[in-house]
Amino acid sequence: MPHLTIDCSAPLADALDRAALIEELHPLVLADSGSTGVCKTVFRRAETYVGDGADADGGSGGSGFVHVEVGLMPGRSEALKARLSEHILSLLVARLPAGGATCSVEVRDLAGSYRLFPTARSPRRRGEPVSARP
Repeated sequence: MPHLTIDCSAPLADALDRAALIEELHPLVLADSGSTGVCKTVFRRAETYVGDGADADGGSGGSGFVHVEVGLMPGRSEALKARLSEHILSLLVARLPAGGATCSVEVRDLAGSYRLFPTARSPRRRGEPVSARP
């Protein structure tokens, strides 16, 4: 049940085949992390990116930026999270258009306050407090 957030500068977001990236990313994350279930991914296009020669008005000169954040239930070693980060970076580099971009990945533990609804163990019932479920 990993949660993925992909932030991508606008020009790269337009050029990137999101469906193909996610189709490769989900099984990679599940296999490398030992997670079960379904990945949940949000792709956010960033209209403003400043760095690598780009300016706040979207001026060119930079190659763009992609950041992937993976949230996992706690318990994985730092070595496993670092290995997963490296594999995701390799996938990003292979999927990005020629000319490259600045890429980063963070694999982190979800906070102890993390909750999900519905779950496989709880039916979807609107308006019912969590404490009322078996």
